[in-house]
Amino acid sequence: MSANQLTKDIFKSDHRTELQLPTFSPEVMNEGSIGKALAFPKSQNEPLRAFGVPGSILRDFRVLSRPCSVIRDVTVSTLNILDAASSKSSRDTRLIMTGPKGCGKSYLLLQTVEYAAHSNWIVMYISRGVNVVNSTNDYAYNARTRTYLQPEYSGQLLQRFLSVNEQFTNTIKTREAVVLEDGTVPAGRSLTDLIKQGLQTPSNAPLVLEAVMSELSQQSEYPVLLAVDDIQAMYGYSSYRDQHCRQIMSQHLAVPRMILEYASGRKAFPRGAVIGAEGTQDTMFKMPLELSEALGLLPNRPAGPYAKRSPEIVEFARGIQNFPVPPRISVGEAASVFEVWMQDNALHTGEVRVENERRYSTSVPNDELFMSKYTEADGNARAFVWNGLLATQSSL
Repeated sequence: MSANQLTKDIFKSDHRTELQLPTFSPEVMNEGSIGKALAFPKSQNEPLRAFGVPGSILRDFRVLSRPCSVIRDVTVSTLNILDAASSKSSRDTRLIMTGPKGCGKSYLLLQTVEYAAHSNWIVMYISRGVNVVNSTNDYAYNARTRTYLQPEYSGQLLQRFLSVNEQFTNTIKTREAVVLEDGTVPAGRSLTDLIKQGLQTPSNAPLVLEAVMSELSQQSEYPVLLAVDDIQAMYGYSSYRDQHCRQIMSQHLAVPRMILEYASGRKAFPRGAVIGAEGTQDTMFKMPLELSEALGLLPNRPAGPYAKRSPEIVEFARGIQNFPVPPRISVGEAASVFEVWMQDNALHTGEVRVENERRYSTSVPNDELFMSKYTEADGNARAFVWNGLLATQSSL
């Protein structure tokens, strides 16, 4: 139903306008931006538009009039690490962001991806890693690679990758001929031409994705960022099953295998980084014991020296560094979050005004409301917004 058809008073807002915020860009990413809210750019080839965002962030963006985020101290620290990684092998920068539920890991990873995309990096961003292993896409065993190919998901990933990075793929030439099911793409063609072959014929998509990653790992003109949210889902059992109805390990699926090979350092980009974020919302894919031990974290279940461990997962987790995200946002950062939602008229304190014999709820946020909600949430970013600020709507 269009907005013009919603004529009842309940659907009328106080002439809500779009948030007016500075735009997120590499030029403003410094110590002076900490605690400020910045709006993400609106271009058609924006990573958050092409690759999508995690469900937790999507819920925020559906309520906000414009996608935005607050720059934190940990944001600047992460981007400094990314800048240093632009001149080193990705083997030297393999991180997983960890922290309690709602501390802002996914937002931090999205900020990192946006920064890289606007700093002349080639970006491959998997915003919902669980969807790679939760049996929501087709799969077929391939005897050559001895893995289960995922044609549909591979095609989607290629399409999104091309829409964000076409300015780079147009200039990168293939070094080797790529043999596909219906022909051969000769060496010397642009990476864009190769990707389009995978998009035209879905069954070629897994082969093309493999070839594209191989080409990226051989070029050193541009740094490459491989970013994966819910990366812990790559380590362990997937929801897919083989012909004997046994669960398939994630490393036996083509796309998770690709991610694990770069995350483990078996394969690497000459310049770049591999950064993941731990997901805590899907209880079907918790962080496995092997990865917890590799990151130096306490396991989420009782474990000892006799607990069963997968040697393959231990190897894939070797060398990955833990990047802890602070469990609490500072008061200054929370104040910026508060101002964003206040400007978007999302807060309600129960006060009412009367105009032309009609009653309107009005919002008069104050410092007392801010500090009470911040204290209730114990500084947790998600709880501060959803259980604190937006909970004021319940008084309507």
